[in-house]
Amino acid sequence: MSPGIMVTQLAQGIGVLAGAWAIKSIMDAENEKPMAGGYSRCPTCNGSRRVPCLCNRWSDKDVGCSTCNGSGQMRCSSCGGSGTGRPLPVQIQASNIPGGSRRS
Repeated sequence: MSPGIMVTQLAQGIGVLAGAWAIKSIMDAENEKPMAGGYSRCPTCNGSRRVPCLCNRWSDKDVGCSTCNGSGQMRCSSCGGSGTGRPLPVQIQASNIPGGSRRS
């Protein structure tokens, strides 16, 4: 095999490895992103949107009620079934304190 062919094959091999590394980096970055909207997963349901229904806790081991429609799973009450942690709304109001004095 001539040296020119070997150099060409070596360059192609390096190109393939570089491409594979770039794709792996992109895929890893996508997996590390939080779920939709930039919010993290709900800690109660772990992003599954569903939690075990209360009817599973009954002593007769029968599954099914009007809340879960027989599935044994109900909507997560912490995230409202979105699967993501939602920020709590906060209201801040400025107020003037009568008779307030400034300290020097």
